[in-house]
Amino acid sequence: MQELASELAPRAARLVRLLVRERAGASRTQLSVLASLRDGGPQRITDLARGEHVTQPTMTTLVARLDRQGWVERRPDPDDGRVVNVALTRAGRTALRDLGDATASALAKRLAALEPAELAALAAAVPVLDKLIDL
Repeated sequence: MQELASELAPRAARLVRLLVRERAGASRTQLSVLASLRDGGPQRITDLARGEHVTQPTMTTLVARLDRQGWVERRPDPDDGRVVNVALTRAGRTALRDLGDATASALAKRLAALEPAELAALAAAVPVLDKLIDL
């Protein structure tokens, strides 16, 4: 198991880095924050920072950048007026979708270079990857 994990982990990380570079438009952390807001709804900056394993000042800077792009907005917490939540905007949802499409297109270009048997092997691995992710 350890040997397979040692072989798989760096390759998965390298593939993600390649796709991020080829698709451009947002960093991995920006994309992750947008996805967290899409999936979890409005959140405090402290919660976003904890989820991304960055400091609160780093997340504050990132949120300010996303806000300037119109992808997020700050809203008062309905339960505590002293608290500000960060929420995904319609433009942020669109950007997230477009970035996902660009990532898929970048991957499709790489997939086009593979042989049919290699594509079949990857297609067969998709359910296994889903299971691995959901563990």
